[in-house]
Amino acid sequence: MGQRLLYTDGSVQTRSGMGYGAYLLVTRNELEHCDIDFHALRQRVKTKRFDHTSSTRLELQTLLWALTELSPIAGKIIVHTDSQNIITLPDRRRLLERRGFCSKKNQPLKNQDLYRRFYFITDRIDMELVKVAGHKPVSMRADQDRLFALVDGASRRAARAWNL
Repeated sequence: MGQRLLYTDGSVQTRSGMGYGAYLLVTRNELEHCDIDFHALRQRVKTKRFDHTSSTRLELQTLLWALTELSPIAGKIIVHTDSQNIITLPDRRRLLERRGFCSKKNQPLKNQDLYRRFYFITDRIDMELVKVAGHKPVSMRADQDRLFALVDGASRRAARAWNL
């Protein structure tokens, strides 16, 4: 099947606390062709609504949803996200666990439930995180950016359609 690439993003309506997450899974083999069919890939993007969320929380909820839905995952999966929080979670693990997922003031972290679940899931899969610069101008987008734009656009469209 080849190496799998997972693109995730989310869009939140801050006033309502509702958001939509989106993900797209492709294989490296699919992308090795000269012409990537972005229209066909757009049809494969999956979206899901999340209530009582924030932008930080939604990014993590979306990734965990995608990984759970795709489970079991055999082989390496490369996750592309624009979430700095997700990118830094592996490096923050020891500190978070040492503090019991509490702040310096010993208050439970807002997203501690998701952090715990993230570590539980990622301990069981071979995963690499890649930071994507989201929202690049169209003229500056490489194929990887265009793939990320598919999930970015899907989550934004879903959130806007709900808000109408």
